[in-house]
Parts: sequence; structure tokens; C-alpha cells
Amino acid sequence: MPLTVRPAAPADLPHLPALQLAAGQAFHAVGMGAVADHPPPAAAEFAPHQRLGLLWVAADGDRLAGFVLARPLDGCAHVEQVSVHPSYAGRRLGARLIDRAEEWAAEQRMPALTLSTFRSVPWNAPYYLRLGFREVPAAELTPALRELLAEEAAFGLDPADRVCLSRPVRTP
Repeated sequence: MPLTVRPAAPADLPHLPALQLAAGQAFHAVGMGAVADHPPPAAAEFAPHQRLGLLWVAADGDRLAGFVLARPLDGCAHVEQVSVHPSYAGRRLGARLIDRAEEWAAEQRMPALTLSTFRSVPWNAPYYLRLGFREVPAAELTPALRELLAEEAAFGLDPADRVCLSRPVRTP
């Protein structure tokens, strides 16, 4: 059965924390154990996003292979989280999930996708740059993106290794 990307259903929510934790284990390989082992949000925390239509899953039959969560932020579609189970790595599933968030952004007439990520992690900023994102220069950061980076720093993420990226929304 081919992988499908679809809106998340309430029955999917209990599976998302384990999926996010499994996807995050790759951070051990780059010396970021605290990131890898940080507890994911509880299933209930995904529910508001699911009800608002801001959460999509990649399904392989009955098994979830990944998800993407987006939200409006300063008039753009902000990709809050992308997680792909390690057993599905290398299949362009992350790109498909990002593209689904972009479809939503186009429907909402939003001009761009944004996200914040690790500059030095190969499957973070370098990956997104290959998908057509570009770094948002500090002078062009919106107030909400500045606030987001400040929140990440307060959480303990190294500000020197965090970067905001943007990609124009392609319209059909």
C-alpha cells in the first residue's frame, strides 16, 4: 500500500508522541542527547491543531510514518514540527509533508512557509535549503519569529545554532 498524506484524525493523536520521540533519536548521533530525549507533547496537546486542520499525517496503511504540524504566524504558515519515523527515512516523506503544509498555506493565501531549525544538523537546515527554503536574515525576522527564537534560547537551545528559514508558497 502506498504512503498517503492526509489530515490527522482523532485516532491518530495517541501515536504522535511515540513517533516524534522515535524521529528525535537521530539527534543522539550529532551529540544532542538532550534534544533526542526531550519528552514530546502529550497526545492531547495535538488535539487543538487537529481540530483546526493544522496537522497532517503520512500513513502506511494503519501505521503512521510521519506528521507535520503548521500554524499561522505573522501572516505566513509556520511549520512547527515535522517528524518522520526512522524506518521511513530517505523516502522524501518529509518533503511530502512540507508540501502538504504548503498546500494549506496556498489555500489560506499565505505568501510563505517559515520554520526554525538547527543550522548544523544535516537533516535540518541543510535539508530544508535543498527543499527551496532560504535563511531569513536577522534584519528581516518578523516580530513573531524573533519571539520564537528568544523562546527557544530560553528553553536552552543554542541561539548560534538556530536559524529561521522561509520559502515562498508556490501557487498552482
